[in-house]
Amino acid sequence: MYSQKALPLASLMALSTLGCNAATDANDVKYEATIESLQQYECADWFRDAKFGIYLHWGAYSVAEQGEWYARRLYDENRPEYKHHVETYGHPSEFGYKDFIPMWTAENFDPDALLALFKEAGAKYFTPCAVHHDNFDLWDSKYQEWNSVNMGPKKDLIGMWKEATHRAGLRFGVTTHLSRSYSWLNTANQSDTKGPKAGVPYDGAAGEGKGLYPTNDGQSTHPRAPFDPPKVWRDNWVKRVQQLVEDYEPDHLYFDCAVPFRGSDEGQAGMDVISHFYNNRPEGVMCIKERPWQGLYADGIATLDFERGKAASILDKPWQTDDSIGSWGYNPSKPYMTPGLVVDKLIDIVSKNGNMLLNIPIKADGTLDAEATALLQDVGKWFEVNGEAIYGTRPWYMYGEGKNEIGHHDLESSMTARDFRYTTKGEVLYAFVLDWPTAKKKPVEFPNLVKMNTRITEVASVELLGHDGELKWENHDDGLHVTFPKKKPCDYAYALKITFKK
Repeated sequence: MYSQKALPLASLMALSTLGCNAATDANDVKYEATIESLQQYECADWFRDAKFGIYLHWGAYSVAEQGEWYARRLYDENRPEYKHHVETYGHPSEFGYKDFIPMWTAENFDPDALLALFKEAGAKYFTPCAVHHDNFDLWDSKYQEWNSVNMGPKKDLIGMWKEATHRAGLRFGVTTHLSRSYSWLNTANQSDTKGPKAGVPYDGAAGEGKGLYPTNDGQSTHPRAPFDPPKVWRDNWVKRVQQLVEDYEPDHLYFDCAVPFRGSDEGQAGMDVISHFYNNRPEGVMCIKERPWQGLYADGIATLDFERGKAASILDKPWQTDDSIGSWGYNPSKPYMTPGLVVDKLIDIVSKNGNMLLNIPIKADGTLDAEATALLQDVGKWFEVNGEAIYGTRPWYMYGEGKNEIGHHDLESSMTARDFRYTTKGEVLYAFVLDWPTAKKKPVEFPNLVKMNTRITEVASVELLGHDGELKWENHDDGLHVTFPKKKPCDYAYALKITFKK
């Protein structure tokens, strides 16, 4: 549970004030669309300090309440979504994905109310999906007529999100999932291979939905990033994402992939967009995934993102986890995480120098369900007590102690009172105990907080955040012993604020 570099606490604190000085230095850098030039990138301090953001997937697929991949899967005769679609809406030759767009009106969308909730939950940035694999832009797109201003809600959703985000005092970002659409949505250009409708073309194959469904150029229908998509497709992708950057000025841009595209382009289109973003947004934070099977990946050209995963140890550079409380797109059949698991995941991520971008499924009408709303409120109550141990912190030399790990798809936390995570700020060390101790009067023991640890000095004070009374603690040769009070200060993980003698 150690980072590769072990330094005294004071040295670690000094380093933490240096951080990634993009806000100071980035204005002097002009980026070119090359790996070498993009490796000048440094993550902005606002992002390092923020730690927690909210994310959401919203589109015409939300109408069906079957998740964000419904646009593709309704055309796959071997999938349960296809069966549901035929039974509920009709065969894909008669009712295709395009036909959901008029049904998606976002009639109850109140971005200010939602941003107030996200802020209450403790988020410091908001990064909605601006275009998913379904090739439908949620902004006033100059290069894609299939967009939310022309059709469906007939609103500039990204513009409305941006204004509400800024009014709430949060940083604004966008995610783009467009690069895979050329093959991902090519399923609409097929027909059944069996049954009574065998050979009957789906709506895309019948020539409907031109511009929404990709042209059928003989490419595969593989869900991964397409190999060697034509230049006209790559150029359109570049124009759309660059317009999104220029017109909506996001502080955070995230590709749901490595750097597009695979094949002869060798990532050049993606590097064009990334350099354009850095040059237009000096404090901008770019996130990509280490997925060479999706495109180019090179260390240092952007901030690393883990989907539903996390780093195993402290990373030298800031990073991000994108995760969801349930399905990415709204699907009430998929259960949600508990608030306690959200909190434990967040702490684990922050202890390793990461941020959590948490997806909240949103309904087609623009509202959240009661369970999601309550979860966000519960997380917000936890932040009210413990926020100082998260925001603006940096990792210690070790991220924590304990044997338990959180799985990618867990719904409840397996962490115990013997699982600890650490963060630092100034001269303070925060130690999170990830469950309330149940043994009466038995202290929690921190074996690494001991005189023999040359990275620290003797403990001078210990406080429990949210607890007003005195706290019993003792320095022992086998570590710091802390006896917790009878009453919990909050419902989930518990933060000790520890200072050391000078």
